Amino acid sequence: MLRYAAACLAAALIAGPASAQGTLRIAMTAGDIPTTTGMPNNGFEGMRFMGYPVFESLILWDHSNPKAPSGLRPGLATAWKQDAKDPSTWVFTLRKDVKFHDGSPWNADAFVWNMERYMNDKAKQYEPQAAGLTRARNPYVKSYAKIDDYTVSVTTIRPLSYFPMLMVWPLMTSPAGWEKTGNWIEYAKAPSGTGPFKLARWTPRQSAELEKNAAYWDRTRIPKLDKIALLPIPEATTRTAALRSGQVDWIEAPAPDAIPSLKSAGYVLSTNSYPHYWPWSLNTTKAPFSDLRVRQAINYCVDREAVVKLVGGMAEPSIGYFSAKHPNFGKPAQEYKYDPAKAKQLLAAAGYEGKRIPVKVMISTSGSGQMQPLPMNELIQQQVAACGFDVSFEVVEWGLVLNAWRNGAPGKESRGVDGLNISSPSIDIATMARYLLSGNGGPNGANWGHFKSEAYDRIIQRIETDPAALASGTTQAHQLIVDEAPYLFVVHDLNPVMYSSKVKGFTQAQSWFQDYTKVWMEQ
Repeated sequence: MLRYAAACLAAALIAGPASAQGTLRIAMTAGDIPTTTGMPNNGFEGMRFMGYPVFESLILWDHSNPKAPSGLRPGLATAWKQDAKDPSTWVFTLRKDVKFHDGSPWNADAFVWNMERYMNDKAKQYEPQAAGLTRARNPYVKSYAKIDDYTVSVTTIRPLSYFPMLMVWPLMTSPAGWEKTGNWIEYAKAPSGTGPFKLARWTPRQSAELEKNAAYWDRTRIPKLDKIALLPIPEATTRTAALRSGQVDWIEAPAPDAIPSLKSAGYVLSTNSYPHYWPWSLNTTKAPFSDLRVRQAINYCVDREAVVKLVGGMAEPSIGYFSAKHPNFGKPAQEYKYDPAKAKQLLAAAGYEGKRIPVKVMISTSGSGQMQPLPMNELIQQQVAACGFDVSFEVVEWGLVLNAWRNGAPGKESRGVDGLNISSPSIDIATMARYLLSGNGGPNGANWGHFKSEAYDRIIQRIETDPAALASGTTQAHQLIVDEAPYLFVVHDLNPVMYSSKVKGFTQAQSWFQDYTKVWMEQ
């Protein structure tokens, strides 16, 4: 039924505005159009397509060098620094002469208004869903203030050397536009950001159209495209069929077995190293994964090379939060490989010798960065059975996975499962801290499995701003995470996208997010 519905949806969109000259038609993996108020849902795919192209943050991603992981660059702030007298406070100099798409000015008042939207549940503009997303990604904000029209401060709950890495997440939307409607439902119909694209129109579960912002403040990044049409097509085979038939120009996560024939037909495959790992997050609040030996054991039960083969080589084996070639991977004591004998030894030591271990894992049918979740999870299910794990699945839509993740393993939304398959970013130490600090157990943060390690917490909290100290602390923290195994590490995605040979100018960054301003369509 899902396949049939998606096929009908793709066919219905042929006659839409996507046929306009200079329009790039993209088939997303999401099952719906991301929310349009300025803090999109649907995970990082929502941020990729309905986040940064339309709305911006104080700090943005620098995608200029595809040979290295994307770093940071000035966005709606031109500079930032830690207060010399109070290291918990950061001061941001805001960019002048920037306007929202509705013509209203960007300034310190707009920043404070947006932070109130996320952080103050008594503010009239408070938006619960957007607040939940933003707080999960940046849980350390204590207060914020206007210093003058183009200077603001943000104070964190404790000194954070990596705080600029977290200020990429709160996106800014137009206070003036919202005030005209007075509620988020009406505002969502015609929102206003500061980004290089504007939302022109959208229909839930069908399509959204972004158009070029010819007045964009960064004149070097005014889009070459006239429009981008976004189509939610969650099933890989249907996305692939839509590309073959000319209904779309670009698909996220093509069906792996279709890649060779698509390349033969002249379609372009693009991949790059990607700060993204595809794990099972393990519920450490109860047996079996409250026992470190069981967590390590299941990591020795997976044949990662077989999983890579299943996805057509569009991934690399994962044995940690970072990839093995990452400069901060370190030298952990555990070197996970396919070793069922070692897994059984660990399970025997944990008291499971000769016993079957029932495990229930929540998985999705599709979603942001989920790759090919059904066949991948079924293969893992078969592999770990040889070690004694009897895996069953709670199969739900992507939105329910995100809801479970936000509320934590003990929450009713997680339905008592022992694991959660949710692809996650492995961007930097700020993200790793957000996902695994003990104080960030959901719903207070992104630590779904409520992993607790005093040693890890101490390492993170003592990391200093000095680059050498930051690198050293990151490596120490990562080594501990590998050995403590809060996840079943499976693969790192290579972020495959496939597109028509008419698509020109795209250079894939080592990032979850991409720069579409340089892309154009050959006529």
